[in-house]
Amino acid sequence: MKKIVFLMLFIILASICLAEEIVQDSTKAQKPKITFLELGSLTCIPCQQMEKVLDSVREKYGDQIEVIFHDIKKEKEIAKKYQVRMMPTQVFLDAEGKEIHRHVGFYPEEQIDEFLKEQGLYIIQSEE
Repeated sequence: MKKIVFLMLFIILASICLAEEIVQDSTKAQKPKITFLELGSLTCIPCQQMEKVLDSVREKYGDQIEVIFHDIKKEKEIAKKYQVRMMPTQVFLDAEGKEIHRHVGFYPEEQIDEFLKEQGLYIIQSEE
């Protein structure tokens, strides 16, 4: 009888541990591989030109990337944190938040695509 109770407890504990591991793995899978920070201003012409690029990158790469725009004229602490000298500045962070790439000025989408592909990201095909 003790062996059966022990075996049942073991099975229950093992399934709880396995379920927890699956939940942790799925959480990791949802975290973007790259964070793309666009540091500029709503009044800056090259920054305005980058808006279409940002939207396209969001759409093409989906959950693999998080694209964030910061208006550094209003968010001066962000400008200081990332040591922005000119607008726009693009900063790319890895999954741990470490800076892996930086660009200043208008950044053509084709060049961003090249960089992202080098980082292991892929363009998600649209379902059209």
